[in-house]
Amino acid sequence: MKNISVKKSFLYACLSAIFLVSCKKEIEKISDTFKDTVSSVSEASETEKDSIKKDSVPAVKKESAPPAMQEDGFYNALVLPKDKKMRDSVYAEFSKKYNEKERTAILALNRLDSKSKWNADTLVVPAKIDTTLMAYSPFPLQLDVLNEVKKFVIFSYPIQAYAVYSNGTLVKWGPTSMGKKSAQTTRGLTFANWKKKLAISTVSSEWKLPYNFNIHNIGGIGWHEYTLPGYPASHSCLRLLRKDAQWLYSYADTWILNPGGATTKAKGTAVMVFGDYKWGGRKPWRKLLDDPNANNISVEELTKLLEPDVPKMLKEQANREKVVDSINAAKAMAAPIENEKPAEPSN
Repeated sequence: MKNISVKKSFLYACLSAIFLVSCKKEIEKISDTFKDTVSSVSEASETEKDSIKKDSVPAVKKESAPPAMQEDGFYNALVLPKDKKMRDSVYAEFSKKYNEKERTAILALNRLDSKSKWNADTLVVPAKIDTTLMAYSPFPLQLDVLNEVKKFVIFSYPIQAYAVYSNGTLVKWGPTSMGKKSAQTTRGLTFANWKKKLAISTVSSEWKLPYNFNIHNIGGIGWHEYTLPGYPASHSCLRLLRKDAQWLYSYADTWILNPGGATTKAKGTAVMVFGDYKWGGRKPWRKLLDDPNANNISVEELTKLLEPDVPKMLKEQANREKVVDSINAAKAMAAPIENEKPAEPSN
C-alpha cells in the first residue's frame, strides 16, 4: 500500500513538472515570437542594407525631390497569432515596447486605427520609429509643378494615403480608407466646399462624422474621422484618423458663396483623388517588408498627373484671393461707420 502511494506521488510530481515545463515553453514561444518580429534591424537587415546601391536613388530633377529612400529604415513583420490568448500576449508586449504615439504611428503605416488593430494578422513595423511619419513618406518631398499652388491635398487610391503640399513642399501625409469597391470615391480634381465639426451621414443617421470637410456637394463626399480597418471600406468618403481630420479641418479653405448661397463666388482648396486599388491583391504596405520603397510615388508620375490641372488650380486660387481681398476691403470700410458713436448733446 505504501509503495502504491509512493508511486502515485511520484507520478503526480512528474505530471506537474511536465505541465510547468509546457506552460513555460508556451510563454517563451510568445516572447520569442514578439522579439523575432519586432526587434531592431537584424544581421539579415544589415546585409540587406549593404546591398542597396547609392546609385539606386533617383536623380533629382530641377528642384523636385523624390520620396525619402529608406536606406536605414527597414521594416519588420509582427505576426499576430490566431489564438486569442497568444494574440493578447503579443499585444501586451507590443504595448510595453512602444509608447502610445509610437503605436499610433505603427498602426497608421498599416492603415489602421487603435480600434481596428485586431483586424490585422501581420503588422509592418519600422525598425526606427518616427511618430510624424515623415521619414516613411511615399510622396515626393518637393514638387516643382505645385510651386505656385499655395494649398493642395491629394489622395492616392493605390496606397490608401493622402498628402498635403504647400507651394510644392510636402508638409503632411497619412493613412486613409477610401471608397470600397462597390462605392468608390470619385477620381479627379475637385475643390473643398463646406465643413462641419460633426456631420451626420446621409447613408445612416447613426454614423457620426467628426471634422467633416465636403469636396463633392451633390454626391455628399468628403473627408472626416472614422474607422480605419486596413482596407478601402467607406461609402465613397475619405476616412482619416481623428488628429489628421482635425488638422485638415483647420488647414483647408472652404468655398465662398454669393449672397443667398445659391452660387459659388470662390472655390476652396484644390483636392485630387487618383489611381486604382488592386482589389483582392496583397496590401500595398505589406510590400514594404520586401522593399522599403515599394509604395513610393515618383516625381515624374505626379508631375504628369497634375500638370494638366495646375492652370485651373491657379485660376481658382487667383479668383479666391481677389474675392477675399474684396470682402476684407468692404469690412474695413464698414468698420469705422459701425464704430462711430453719436455726439453727446450739449447743455
